[in-house]
Amino acid sequence: MILSNPFFLAVVTICISVAIRVALYRTGLVYIVKKWWRRFEDCFHVYQSFKVPEYNESMQENQLYGRVTDYLNSLTSVEDSDFTNLVTGKKPNEIVLQLDPNQIIEDNFLGAKVIWQAEGGGGGSRNLVLKVRKADKRRILRPYLQHIHVVADELEQKKRGLKLYMNVDAPDRAWKPVPFTHPSTFETISMESDLKSKVKSDLESFLKAKQYYHRLGRVWKRSFLLYGPSGTGKSSFVAAMANFLGYNVYDLDLSRVKDDSELKILLLQTTKKSVIVIEDLDRYLAEKPAGLSFSGISNFMDGLLNSCCAEERVMVFTMNSKDHVDPAFLRPGRIDVHIHFPLCDFGAFKHLATSYLGVKEHKLFSQVEDIFLSGSSLSPAEIGELMIANRNSPSRAIKSVITALQTDGDRRGTGVCGRRVGFDVGSTKSESGEPGGMFCREGGVPAVRDIRKLYGFLRMKSSRHSSHSQSFDAGSPHTEG
Repeated sequence: MILSNPFFLAVVTICISVAIRVALYRTGLVYIVKKWWRRFEDCFHVYQSFKVPEYNESMQENQLYGRVTDYLNSLTSVEDSDFTNLVTGKKPNEIVLQLDPNQIIEDNFLGAKVIWQAEGGGGGSRNLVLKVRKADKRRILRPYLQHIHVVADELEQKKRGLKLYMNVDAPDRAWKPVPFTHPSTFETISMESDLKSKVKSDLESFLKAKQYYHRLGRVWKRSFLLYGPSGTGKSSFVAAMANFLGYNVYDLDLSRVKDDSELKILLLQTTKKSVIVIEDLDRYLAEKPAGLSFSGISNFMDGLLNSCCAEERVMVFTMNSKDHVDPAFLRPGRIDVHIHFPLCDFGAFKHLATSYLGVKEHKLFSQVEDIFLSGSSLSPAEIGELMIANRNSPSRAIKSVITALQTDGDRRGTGVCGRRVGFDVGSTKSESGEPGGMFCREGGVPAVRDIRKLYGFLRMKSSRHSSHSQSFDAGSPHTEG
């Protein structure tokens, strides 16, 4: 009776199928079954093979072989293969996967399966053989090879490391590179999680939007305006963007550019996959420069040359305030995204306390909140340095912030308290109308009064000497955008 019960039979069937699945996965039989199925499926397809030799007929190294090797070694299918080689990389303690002779790697592109096989050639040389189904060849072969070149370029860029380029006073008036080693990332900067998600999502969308931009007849570039007082984290945000994108940085100092023609040449000399930064643009425009014209600067931001030579670039402009800047410089098309960086409020202070001191709650927090609500505030750089100097004692660090707020931050936060981070797309609002700012991890010098004196000294010095360079050093708030 029980054996003829439909419910009992259904339960037994389910239990048996689950047991078979568990046995397959635990014993590795599932991989054998998949391999057999792939071989059976391949019997019904005709493949065409393309050989990529390690050396050409002149016994010179075939560059395509190296690029394909780098591409294949980056595939997750290498890790899932039956066997592969482990070799040391170029960096210390780096271990990388490497193809073994006769190893077969599968890849998928535009819904089609392709097969790579490593094989030994004559004279000790090696070959990589690409097998493509004849039915898919015309549709995917050329796009697939272009895809390999693009990925290989990205991998090569990562191997070389990022560069920071600066325009310097030299006979050739060219960019001079130095290694870009700024440690700032979106994980290390302190900001509201919703803004962090918006910024990262915007940049990720940009990276994938080449065809979309071209379909609209627009240049594949993105421009950001970062504005707010000094020490609020603008330069560290630029560094985080560059590290996230894997782009080189071009730090353009307009005071070193003699005329509009040189500005155009500098733009021509930038490369794809780069972030072009102009810091303190509002101050430069207020000084009414003799060499550069306003039209030259605006055309640099969004002119014909920019449209032809700014492909796959991100342009970033920083300002202390945009209230007194001609709206023509801020219109949509020249500036896509506006991000406000205000002084700290209590929420930003708590972010900094968590990052710098490892403290999420403290008995002094209520006193700090009352001071912020009264209108006092400091920059993240000033508060961050006080916390760094007293990091071994959270109570002493918070007390030093309270003292600084009471003595140096009086009424500085009026009008910004309680405001959250702002992310406006194509906005040209004034600062008083902006719904927020960003809080980034910054450092400074030991005393808040010294910081402000140092700011004043540098402003006085910059007015006497027209040429100066901006630093991306997160430990120096006087160079912070």
